[in-house]
Order: sequence, then C-alpha cells, then structure tokens
Amino acid sequence: MSSLGIPVESHTLPNGLRVVVSPDRSAPVATVGVYYRIGFRLEPEGRSGFAHLFEHMMFQGSEHAGKMMHIRLINASGGVLNGSTAYDYTNYYEAVPSNALERVLWLEADRMRALNVSQENLENQRDVVKEEVRVNVFNQPYGGFPWLDLPPIAYRRWPNAHNFYGDFADLDAASLADVRQFFRTYYTPRNASLVIVGDVDPAEGFAIAERHFAPIPAGPEPPRADVSEPPPGEERRGVVEEKLGNLGGIAIGYHLPERRSADWCAFALADRILHEGRAGRLYRELVLEKEIAVDAEGGIHYAAGDLFDYSGPMLMTTRLLHRPDLAPETVIEAYDRVLAELCEKAPEIGEVEQVQAKLKSDYYSALDGAHYIPRFGLMHYLACFSLFDGDPGLVNTILDEFSGIPPERVREAAERYLRRDNRAIVERRPVRGEK
Repeated sequence: MSSLGIPVESHTLPNGLRVVVSPDRSAPVATVGVYYRIGFRLEPEGRSGFAHLFEHMMFQGSEHAGKMMHIRLINASGGVLNGSTAYDYTNYYEAVPSNALERVLWLEADRMRALNVSQENLENQRDVVKEEVRVNVFNQPYGGFPWLDLPPIAYRRWPNAHNFYGDFADLDAASLADVRQFFRTYYTPRNASLVIVGDVDPAEGFAIAERHFAPIPAGPEPPRADVSEPPPGEERRGVVEEKLGNLGGIAIGYHLPERRSADWCAFALADRILHEGRAGRLYRELVLEKEIAVDAEGGIHYAAGDLFDYSGPMLMTTRLLHRPDLAPETVIEAYDRVLAELCEKAPEIGEVEQVQAKLKSDYYSALDGAHYIPRFGLMHYLACFSLFDGDPGLVNTILDEFSGIPPERVREAAERYLRRDNRAIVERRPVRGEK
C-alpha cells in the first residue's frame, strides 16, 4: 500500500465529537470545517428542506455572538467562510490567519451549543430559502436538472426520492418547536466532525478544540434514516416540463454498486471512460462526431459532489442536451450504443491507465484546493472519511483502491451495472412555443 504522507491525527472527545488535525506549516493559514451528519436525504419525512434551512439558520447568531457577528469577526480577522448542504452532510467552514484559530473554534462551539433559534430568524430564513429556490430552480433554464428531477424517478424510498430543496408546504408548516427539535437532534457533538488543517500544532489544535467543545453535551443519538434501496428491476421513466430552455434535455441515471466495494472501484473507471470531459466517449461520439447532442456531461454523484463525499445509494448520471429536431428516443438509442461498446469489449489498457492517471490528478488538485478556501479539498475529504468511514487517514490511501484494476474488470463492472433495468431516465421537455 502506498501513502501520500499527509500528516493526520485524530481524537474523539468524551461527548463524541471527532476532531481531526492535519498540520501544514507552509503558510500561516488555518482552515476549519465542522461537518454535521445531516443532509438532504437524512432529514425526517415531513421535514423536507430542514437540512438546507439550517445551513442558513446557523449564520443568524448564537448566545455569545449576535446576528452577523460570526461573519463580521471572521472577516475582521482577514478570513473567509461559508457553508453548504449535500446528500449526507451539512458543513460550515472558515479559513483565517492561524493566529485567529481559537476565535473560529470559539464561534463554532458557541453556535453548536446555543444557536439563536428564534421565530424571527425562522421566518426570515424560510423566506430566504424559498427565494433561493425560485432563483436557482424556477427562474433558471434547466434549473435543478438533473439533480432534482432524477431522484424522484430513480428511487422509491422517501429519503432518497424527495425534493431536496424542500416542499414549500413543509417549510411553511414548520413551527419554532419543530425547528428547535431538529437542532437538538442533529446539531450535536456526537453527530459531527471538526477538522483543522494548516498552520497548527496538533497538540495545540486538540487542546483548543477540547477547551471550547468538550463542555457541550453529547446530545441524543440521532435517528438514522433508512436510505437503503431495493434493486429497481425495471427501467423507470419520467417527464419534466422545461419552461425557459429551447433544447430537449435527457438525464439517465444508473444505480451504483456499494461505495468502496470492488465493483464500485472498477465501475468508477468505467464512469471516467464515459464522462472524462471532451475526451470521454460520450462527448466525443455524441457531440463531436455524430453531432446528436449539443452537450454531454455527467459522472458519479453528478453534479452535487464526487466519488468520495457521499454515503448511501447514488447514481452515475449522464446529462444530455440534444438537437431540437431529434426525438428523445433517437438520442437514447445513440447513447445506448456508446455504452454497449464498453459493455461488450474491454477498453484498451492505455485508456484505463489514462483515466486512472486523471483520477489521481484530479484528487491531488482537489487536495491542493481549487477553491477560495485554502486546502479546502483536504479539509473536505478528511471530514467525509471521518464521518462516513471513521478513518480520516483514508485521505492517504483511498487511491490505492483504484490501482491495478485490469481492463476486463472495468468491462465486467460496466456490463453488470449499465443495464436498462438498473436505470432511470428523465426527459426535460421544452414547452416554449407550444400552443
């Protein structure tokens, strides 16, 4: 087994908070991430949109840091911050000069312990979330396509299939008591990981974390949504109206093997062969050569994440925008021929080696951080491997799982999972100009 040699130390506080420190003295900067294991599909039924709502609520002040103070203090320190919601986590992160590290941890601990969940904050942030949906989905061409359109067709269990932004009726029905209970249930030390990357001595990082987070009660063990999915056993189809765009859209999603299984590793290489940008088979054949599609992109966990930052059922998704003079079935037939070639004939060893090299290159780039938060990718993967696998050290060895996979194993994985009875198709049908 090889290792990247990234220094990683971890420690779990008595209240269950997992603390991970990765020192890097190359610049006087510290990046902090607090990841809670509550995301879109983990929110309870009847509480759709709560995970995303809380991403906003967490910036509305806490007991000792009033409204907007968290943001002002980070900015005044010369730092930047943000948060996001995904399938299986909600995260909050900051990058600051390392001499402001304790300030960041104090702020994060204060809102974990005593967020200001008030009626005023609930009402204004509920309106903010609804407006975000209007702007990003309702008023955008192909808004939410395919990441909001495909799950309700592909999945049968509510956690995986519901509207991740949240049904407006659920958001409107949310009482202050509901929201406070959600906070007490999921925003607890035992349901979180704290990651510190950068100019910090591990012993000092653990000491600061213990000083501010250890007094917070562990909280109850959160209920875990049953996100398991039975094999589909059929091709599932749906149609969604496209009110602003003029091109037809098709999204095709295939159910994946279990994360980190042998099939998953081989299938990830098949995915790369198909979706590696302009060099991928789908773009090359459908867009450049046959000119059937105007655009073709996709991949595992497209377009909400990547191979490593989810835990549970997932799809390999292809998003196609096609010529308006072509029927959707014509496009799908051409798409199927590309996939059939991979299922029937093992790729050349050079093609497999090329996507393996690109996988490594992308991973290294992510660790370095093509993000406005320094070393964001390293912080992000450490948090995900801590939350989902209980082993942040996987950041050093995860790529080993994709080495030495022969072309025939890639073909076998493609044949096993790229089946019509293992997929869902959503057509985004333009309605502009219809009478």
